[in-house]
Amino acid sequence: MNEKTKYYYNDLPEDYVEDYVIDAKSTKFTIIYGLIVNLLLVAGTIVLCLFLKGFSFKTFREYRTNNLHIFLFGILAFVAMLLAYVILHELTHGLFYKIFTHEKLTFGLTLTVAYCGVPKLYNKKWPMFITSLAPFVVFILVFGLPIIFIDNIVFYSAFSLLLGFHIGGCVGDLYGATILLFKYHGKDVLINDTGPKQTYYIKK
Repeated sequence: MNEKTKYYYNDLPEDYVEDYVIDAKSTKFTIIYGLIVNLLLVAGTIVLCLFLKGFSFKTFREYRTNNLHIFLFGILAFVAMLLAYVILHELTHGLFYKIFTHEKLTFGLTLTVAYCGVPKLYNKKWPMFITSLAPFVVFILVFGLPIIFIDNIVFYSAFSLLLGFHIGGCVGDLYGATILLFKYHGKDVLINDTGPKQTYYIKK
């Protein structure tokens, strides 16, 4: 096998059959389930972060009342960083796909999901596993490390929210990585990733 196809196949080998599908846009249940899990993780993360720092919602309200200009600036900064994060999350997937495949990528955004995929390829397990988890690891550090050093409650809350949205937004990536790690442990599996849909193929 040459270097170019070390991590993927251009065509599905004849001895592989479809075994499992994850489709982020397939049913209302998937969308509703993803939103519920996302919101729970966001809420849980910010509550935990505020608790660990010794802040309370009362402290937050008092600071907002006395420092409205900083509070409004914090909101604007949060919105800007959240929008930038959505783009950078998918670009991180894209970077690792490029490293492993050097092929053309597909990016997209719907009301329920942002995505990056390589729809014409069949990826091997470990490159797919690394690509799936890359944004989770990178942005845990990007949002998590500042929390250690920030003392201002507005900006601390903003980074806590970003961390929560990040963890919640990685539910699909984490689920896919878990599938590879446990369901297909010790098995030959190929994955076709169109972005919102991942199809898993196993050897007969």
